[in-house]
Amino acid sequence: MTVTTTTHLNFRGEARQALEHYGDVFGGRAVVVTYRDVGNVRREDEADWVTWGEVRGENGFHVMAYDVPSALPWSRGENPFFVSVRGEGTAEIEALWKRLAEGATVVQPLAASPWAPLYGMLTDRFGITWVLDVAAPYNG
Repeated sequence: MTVTTTTHLNFRGEARQALEHYGDVFGGRAVVVTYRDVGNVRREDEADWVTWGEVRGENGFHVMAYDVPSALPWSRGENPFFVSVRGEGTAEIEALWKRLAEGATVVQPLAASPWAPLYGMLTDRFGITWVLDVAAPYNG
């Protein structure tokens, strides 16, 4: 099995600035993909918000982040992060999803997405929100 876990931080319109700040603090370069980049603009004033971003430092530091769109509930300090689980293959992510989904609330069903062969989000029976996906390089 080849999965990794990463803290996935949630913001509203501040993800880019936060990622750049964490890159300065911990080392590493911020990579940002906007809602416009993936063709998922629901509000023009949110088009350049981060739909996915990360900072990965040579020292091992790694965080991911996004801007929660205004159509979804969000309050600073409430549900400030997800746990992201990335795998190299669909079979291992599907197996993990099946087991983790027992008693969970599915937020986004596990399915292909514009950025990954598989992507899904659920809140487990303990109240922890998990994002599972198959790693895919971003070529934007």
